[in-house]
Amino acid sequence: MPHKERKVRKMRGSRTHGYGRIGQHRDAGSKGQRKVGRHKHLWSYVTTYEPDYFGKHGFTSPQSLKRKEKVINVAKLDEIAQLSTEKEQGKTHVNLTSLGYTKLLGTGKITKTLTVTVPSCSKTAAEKIKKAGGQVLIPSQENGE
Repeated sequence: MPHKERKVRKMRGSRTHGYGRIGQHRDAGSKGQRKVGRHKHLWSYVTTYEPDYFGKHGFTSPQSLKRKEKVINVAKLDEIAQLSTEKEQGKTHVNLTSLGYTKLLGTGKITKTLTVTVPSCSKTAAEKIKKAGGQVLIPSQENGE
């Protein structure tokens, strides 16, 4: 059907498009966030095929919502290494876990040979530390997980 002959074009300016002012066609398809008829004429469909359609499901742990990553960049490691006194075989050992950091990111440059202990680390940060002659220790990988 050509676009010019459609009811939408013919009824321009008529407000109700021939469906009357009470009820018919008013609420059915106008709301995009919900599926029409799930409480009334499609109720048998809901009970058969989508029994979990209504209500909240599952549980979200409050701890998972509160958990925040505390990150540090490679550039800051040189400053921390000056304060650190632990040394192993010529390498300075920096334990970021004890300092409260959860992730090491790769922004910046590193000049010292360091052994870094941290819960998680980006690929670029690990590469930069290895290029400088150091290594990254991740406790979860050491335990065989």
